[in-house]
Amino acid sequence: MVRYNTKDWINFIFKFHQSDTFRKLLPLMFFIGGYSGLIYFLEMEYFHLGEDSKLKNISMMHSMLGFVISLLLAYRTNTAYDRWWEGRKLWGSLLNSSRNLALKLSTILDNEVDRHFYKKIIPLYALVLQQYLIDDESSLVLYEGLDLQIDHSKHKPNQVAKMIMKKSNDLHKAGRLSGHQLLYINTELQSFTDVCGACERIKNTPIPYSYSAFIKKFIFIYVMTLPFSYVFTLGFYVIPVVVFIFYVLASLELIAEEIEDPFGNDANDLPTEKIASNIKKHVEEIFG
Repeated sequence: MVRYNTKDWINFIFKFHQSDTFRKLLPLMFFIGGYSGLIYFLEMEYFHLGEDSKLKNISMMHSMLGFVISLLLAYRTNTAYDRWWEGRKLWGSLLNSSRNLALKLSTILDNEVDRHFYKKIIPLYALVLQQYLIDDESSLVLYEGLDLQIDHSKHKPNQVAKMIMKKSNDLHKAGRLSGHQLLYINTELQSFTDVCGACERIKNTPIPYSYSAFIKKFIFIYVMTLPFSYVFTLGFYVIPVVVFIFYVLASLELIAEEIEDPFGNDANDLPTEKIASNIKKHVEEIFG
């Protein structure tokens, strides 16, 4: 995730970050510019069409459809941001649940072996979930002294959650954790799986294909028909105007595409690796 100063306007305006939509759209912007120049040449220089041409009336279509496309893009970006923000709230909930579970167990447990197990396994769940959501199939998880057997071909977060539940149940059977205390920590244990399920819902349920495809086609047709009418009023300046309109509309769609799946390694994705690292740091501090 990109870290930035929200008040640094100069940096926003003049610096092009790697994730900036301008870089991604630059080839298409050259194409749109060349296409607009070709339309200008054909209408004004080759066919010598005047302002009485019926092509000028196409601008009426753009006036009517401009409001529609603005509504579609507003809904598109709002929906994508809601998914991004929900993902952030879920990981904030995981952070709080990990802290609360560590706080409760650190005061309940006296055995150092048991304390060491939870000190390592609680942050391990966040790390495994983070790798699972970005489809990282590598075995880079460090178990740090825990005797764990994780099958990387199966659902890894569920395996870690099961280990936590099994350990808690074993402590209850051994008399080191009372039934009341087991219920006392059950809320946090259950919230781990709830967070995982909600994150999977966001990741595995993209915006419907037909809706996303329609917006892209709408933007393309809208922009490609702009030069036909506006060339009579703007002349050669129709080239930069159409390119700028395309940049604005396509940028909104690109931004929505990137943030609708907030779990990944893109510049605007959630800093899940950083949050998992903070969970590890805070849990270790709590257990001492």
